[in-house]
Amino acid sequence: MDDRTLIANRVDGILTLTLNRPERKNALDDSTIQHLQDELRVARDDVGIKALVVTGAGGDFCSGADVGAERRPGHPVDRMRWFGDTALLLHEMPKPVIAKVSGVAVGAGCNLAIAADVVVATPDARFSEIFSRRGLSVDFGGTWLLPRVVGLQQAKRLALLAEIVDAEEAHRIGLVTWVKEAAEIDGFVDDLARRFCQGPPVALAQTKAMLDQSSAIGFRDALDNEARAAAINLATDALEARRAFVEKREPTFDGGWLLDPVAAHTTT
Repeated sequence: MDDRTLIANRVDGILTLTLNRPERKNALDDSTIQHLQDELRVARDDVGIKALVVTGAGGDFCSGADVGAERRPGHPVDRMRWFGDTALLLHEMPKPVIAKVSGVAVGAGCNLAIAADVVVATPDARFSEIFSRRGLSVDFGGTWLLPRVVGLQQAKRLALLAEIVDAEEAHRIGLVTWVKEAAEIDGFVDDLARRFCQGPPVALAQTKAMLDQSSAIGFRDALDNEARAAAINLATDALEARRAFVEKREPTFDGGWLLDPVAAHTTT
């Protein structure tokens, strides 16, 4: 048995992070959190990584924080900020992120899933903002993520009642993007990750950021952001897309900067 609490596997630009504490339904202890933060920083900064998959070992995604594990010393507020940094790293990831969910995704595990860009679940998946059953309020970014993913009323339903919803209901309310049978989910996620890898990395990163910021800005600001993003895209992968269209082939995007700054400032 692999004794690592987090397994990182990289294949062809896809980094898969597997929570590996199946005996605890992949509950998040301090070791797992630290390793997860380290790998997310690697994924953020490595241009060779184009897509990220987060999943769990042993038939479950994540049962939330491991409240029975030994905790790092310090003030509880500082600890929670450190814990929350993991959600922030995942949410601000400039590459597409897929959560592949089977079994339980509850508490922080539920919010770990919805911090991804898309969620693919098997029919046996179960989701719950279980915090209030434990006398706690929602954490790991759930108070921000939930209303944006499922709307305010459904967010309040999930957070205040701490219901356990199955994959079908989670899909109906928008918590899950796709439901796939257990025999199909690996192939579906692999294909989805490859499709993300084939996209223009700079344009995708900008689109992700603008969508995430959209609820906090006005329409005029959104249009200004789109204009600035377009200018950047025109100097990266848009030229390759145009060439591929003319040559009747599929484009190959690498996010490279195509303007020569020396030539751009040379006068004749």
